[in-house]
Amino acid sequence: MAEPDRTSSGKPLRVLLDGTPLLGNRTGIGRYTASLSEELASLADDVDLRAVAFTLRGWRKLRTVLPHDVAARGMPVPARILRKLWVRSPLPPVGLFAGRYDVVHGTNFVLPASIRGAGVLTIHDLAFLDAPEELAPSDAELPELVRRGAARAHVICTPTEAVADAVAERLDVDRDKIVVTPLGVDAGWFTGRPPSSRTRQRLGLPSRYLLFAGAPGPRKGLNWLLKAHAADPSLPPLVFAGPGRFPRGERRHHVGYLSDVDLQRVVAGASALVLPSRDEGFGLPVLEAMACDTPVVCTDVPALREVAGGLAHLAPYGDVDALAAELRAAVDEPNAASTAAARRAHAGNFTWLRCAETTLAAYRTAAGTP
Repeated sequence: MAEPDRTSSGKPLRVLLDGTPLLGNRTGIGRYTASLSEELASLADDVDLRAVAFTLRGWRKLRTVLPHDVAARGMPVPARILRKLWVRSPLPPVGLFAGRYDVVHGTNFVLPASIRGAGVLTIHDLAFLDAPEELAPSDAELPELVRRGAARAHVICTPTEAVADAVAERLDVDRDKIVVTPLGVDAGWFTGRPPSSRTRQRLGLPSRYLLFAGAPGPRKGLNWLLKAHAADPSLPPLVFAGPGRFPRGERRHHVGYLSDVDLQRVVAGASALVLPSRDEGFGLPVLEAMACDTPVVCTDVPALREVAGGLAHLAPYGDVDALAAELRAAVDEPNAASTAAARRAHAGNFTWLRCAETTLAAYRTAAGTP
């Protein structure tokens, strides 16, 4: 088990973090893992951080994407095989490949099998329970793995109070075992500027546009968005920014996966950012848009209401007329300095340092250290 006097003796807590989400194009969980690891690395007096990737060949790439002085470890077994093994037994334990640690942190729903040390698990949302038929074949074991991980974990982290309450109720865990660790907004978003004419031309952006930023998927509500957008032909065209395939058609543009700088500019130049998800655990694009004073339209669901703080246009999921009306209201919204200040101030309350500090507190609780 974890050493109870490690932090109090002046030695940093040895933390092993699942860095697999850092590999490949990063969407929500990848960005969370990257920003969290960077801030934890800056707390080197308190944390001895290492990262592990669960992949047969690609784990060595982890070394190139980690913060300075954070060591990379690999479990050279395909993730799909590990999941099939872990759903049945605690073997193979992550420490077999990654060495000793006090706390292992599953950043992406799955708590790695462990014999020694404490476990911390981040559960971002419960979409896998609401619509298991939408899971990829490689994620078939995910519902059972999350249930098992939630039961084994010493502490569960969630991004919002809404998800914390849902996890306690639906996974039957003590609410006191759950810690809310809100995500953060990178400083660059507060200085975001609309794209230059050269950037617009390079990306094929129209002069005015409504923006969806993220990866497509059944729960993202894109069919609902398309119907609402078509209901009002005077609305600006739709632009989709993210990896994957998006709906094609008239007045629709897909700019692909963007660099952080390009994404900030595209968001800052939008008439409004739209997040029409059926469900979300946090909804980071909402805050990022607010940081650069872009109006936000999103679904009226618990987590998005919590994160938006009363500063977004909300529509009940599936109501085409309501979404069309909120899109129009966002586009026509007066350019008031007080509104911009309120948005930026609200987004400024969410920092990755705060996320890292609350997560570190979760590690200490899990390890039994003060």
